[in-house]
Amino acid sequence: MREARRDPGLPFMPGEPRHFLTVSELNEIIRGTLERELNAFWVLGEISNFRVPPSGHLYFTLKDDKSQIAAVMFRRQGLSLTFQPENGMEVLCCGRVNLYSPRGDLQLYVETMEPRGQGALYVAFEQLKKRLGEEGLFAPERKRALPFLPASIGVVTSLQGAALRDILRILGDRFPERRVVVRPVKVQGEGAAEEIAQGIRELGASGLVEVMIVGRGGGSLEDLWAFNEEVVARAIYGAPVPVISAVGHEIDFTIADFVADQRAPTPTAAAEMVVPRREELEARVEILASRVERLARTRVAAERGAWDQLARRLGDPRRRLRENQVRLDDLSLSLWRRFRDHLDRLKSRLKHGAGRLDTLSPLAVLDRGYSIAHKMPEELLVKDSGSIKIGDRLRITFARGKSLCRVEEKE
Repeated sequence: MREARRDPGLPFMPGEPRHFLTVSELNEIIRGTLERELNAFWVLGEISNFRVPPSGHLYFTLKDDKSQIAAVMFRRQGLSLTFQPENGMEVLCCGRVNLYSPRGDLQLYVETMEPRGQGALYVAFEQLKKRLGEEGLFAPERKRALPFLPASIGVVTSLQGAALRDILRILGDRFPERRVVVRPVKVQGEGAAEEIAQGIRELGASGLVEVMIVGRGGGSLEDLWAFNEEVVARAIYGAPVPVISAVGHEIDFTIADFVADQRAPTPTAAAEMVVPRREELEARVEILASRVERLARTRVAAERGAWDQLARRLGDPRRRLRENQVRLDDLSLSLWRRFRDHLDRLKSRLKHGAGRLDTLSPLAVLDRGYSIAHKMPEELLVKDSGSIKIGDRLRITFARGKSLCRVEEKE
């Protein structure tokens, strides 16, 4: 049975009953005093002895050049960190000091942590960039070339942003017949990274696009942060078609830029990379045609010169020809007599066959007013109206001549 108590702070007096505290009671008094007297505060120190057990809590020592204190950041608070704490990293921690009663350990219970001297987002960016780079996600040899004049283009961005309007304007001005498939997503805020990654995966799996533009307009580092998330980087890396990253302005760089097959400084520039100007293509074709013509003329002139040189080396062949003329006449006469009848028979068969071919020839059908349609540029024969759509180009072959047409109406 415990003895009667008096003020535990007073010394024992001879002849008096001893008054005492248990260790648990002492620790509870210390813990209560700390909770009442100390509010939350910020403390600067260097991380050491950092460890993460299976519970997910972060345990470490916070120290300076003279002292140290044990610290813990529970898993729930740790999930909000945008960077990975490491030994030797100088950090600012906000929390409370309290006593862990079962062991009597004084600990700093950390609620918030950020790197000292540089923002947490910057540290997270550099850490993720280093890790993904070591995995090979940025390797130049895995970058794919953009398709030339793709028939369909995917765009993963916000419907409300100026980026989509700029992309559609450029594509419409240059090649309005190109199909554009838009996958609307959030581009900032909570859940944006997951939406962007899901949009990339869905467009890639659909098989509807040959190239993909992923991006948004400009903003702060926090606004663009969704494109620095690992889930977006891995979605771009796994896309089955080439991806152009078009995030922010020319000075903005994100993890998505490093993973993508091409990086565009702006969304407008991304659209310009996908399709060139029609006028520029036509000018290039004219230049190439002129170059081919010059090369052909040069080749013909060279061959003509070689032919003339050979003719001069042969000299006058007329004398040799006259000597062999008699022999040739004799052989010709004999040969003619032997094959004349055979040739007559062949002519008869040929004439009969030509008549049949002429009857079966599609050109004979064309002479009766019909025509043949081919879908351009694939040169596919059009057999029914279901295989074409409005805006398609057709080459019509008549009995005499051809014509290029565009479909304006179907029946």
